[in-house]
Amino acid sequence: MINSVFHRLKRPLAAVFVGALTTLAFAPYQLWPLAIISPAILLLLIHQQSAKRALWIGYAWGLGQFATGISWVHVSIDNFGGMPKIASVFLMALLVGYLAIYTALFSWSINRFFPKTTRRRFMLVAPALWLICDWLRGWVMTGFPWLWLGYSQIDTPLGNFAPLGGVEFITLLIVVSSGAIAYASLQRQWFLLLTPAVIFMTGFGLHSAQWVTPNSDQITKVALIQGNIPQELKWQPSQRWPTIMKYTDLTRENWDADIIIWPEAAVPALEYEISSFLSNLDSAARMNNSAVITGIINQGEDKKFYNSILTLGKNPSGDYRYDMNLRYHKHHLLPFGEFVPFEQILRPLAPFFNLPMSSFSRGDFVQQNIDANGKQMAPALCYEIIFNEQVRQNVTQDTDFILTLSNDAWFGRSIGPLQHMEIARMRALELGKPVIRATNNGVTAVTDYKGHITAQAPQFETAVLRAEIPSTSGETPYRQLGSWPLYIWVVFSLALGWRLRVACK
Repeated sequence: MINSVFHRLKRPLAAVFVGALTTLAFAPYQLWPLAIISPAILLLLIHQQSAKRALWIGYAWGLGQFATGISWVHVSIDNFGGMPKIASVFLMALLVGYLAIYTALFSWSINRFFPKTTRRRFMLVAPALWLICDWLRGWVMTGFPWLWLGYSQIDTPLGNFAPLGGVEFITLLIVVSSGAIAYASLQRQWFLLLTPAVIFMTGFGLHSAQWVTPNSDQITKVALIQGNIPQELKWQPSQRWPTIMKYTDLTRENWDADIIIWPEAAVPALEYEISSFLSNLDSAARMNNSAVITGIINQGEDKKFYNSILTLGKNPSGDYRYDMNLRYHKHHLLPFGEFVPFEQILRPLAPFFNLPMSSFSRGDFVQQNIDANGKQMAPALCYEIIFNEQVRQNVTQDTDFILTLSNDAWFGRSIGPLQHMEIARMRALELGKPVIRATNNGVTAVTDYKGHITAQAPQFETAVLRAEIPSTSGETPYRQLGSWPLYIWVVFSLALGWRLRVACK
């Protein structure tokens, strides 16, 4: 009996370990070959298993990946959730268990509908089903498209495919390569290893492709203020003005910059509460021929809260005035942090579900670019930078830079902020626009249009990051077409795979 149970658990236990290894492919470890090897092993583990067995093996793989890959989420729950340790661990387990459903769905569906050991199963159907499951994870319940495999390739030849089809196209190529490796090892058809080799060589060739052109004559001087305000102190009433004055003093020393940028919710007050201060800051910025951008919390006339971005100083709106229509309002809200799903049920259960201002309202999906000192910036507040389609649709032909403000102090010294920066770099590479990222305690950085970090402030220190950034002209194919070619390819692949399946019966 014991031997039988152990035999049944061998594959799921192996899958947990292999899934956990996938985390090492991403920042800060960046052992990128694991992103190809791990799905290949998963395909081998579910080979010739029943659909039900495959489901549990896939679920175990997902448990391993997300238990390690998003372990940083527990830092915020445990430190700021106000609940017993056992409750915070239980909540984290629920999140990991939910996310693992999507790899379980992948494994079940491929073994249920395409059980035969054929090349089309491994190299045509598997990549299509993987993308579908990734898309579902990025959409259901507002979505959580973190740890898509393509992000791990930002510094590899596969990264050069990002301007063509985004991170999803890179993910597709990874799973095609994984499928080729798995099938070659099963059938001893080693010539199929040419598939990943050709993909990588093509990536090398794309390195020289120039989709956009840097405007070397249009340089913008920016100063990013990293306040390093402890999260546990930030919203205490006694810390309001010390925090505001810290940012103000650092700003005063950098008035020679074209644009000075504070991080997400840098001002620990509602905007209407400090309108006189903001008016004075606006006047000082104009007098110094500069602009100040800051994250701020707003409360509209409808009494709803908004996580917003405010521009002061030189901008087309004129002198400062409290006008909600002149702000960028965050659209993609963080579950539990900025809104509580099923709040009538969950809020009474624990203080974590009743944090201050945890019922934000959404801004529009597409909003006007921020205009600061004549420069156009496509904004993404914190969590929003992971939603590639939203960022893509907010980038216009006039956009100079992608701007993302964040406050990763919620996640301490974990790997979360480093993964977050890796994702932001991918947006630059996809869209051919430099990314400016201002945070409370890191990673505060600037990238060029190819996603390379050109300037970075040290984490967990009060710092001002100065940089000179050229804008770009032109559009990448991904900016023009988005993911539509991939949608068409997925439908075609599944239709062809199904047709060949039926024909072979």
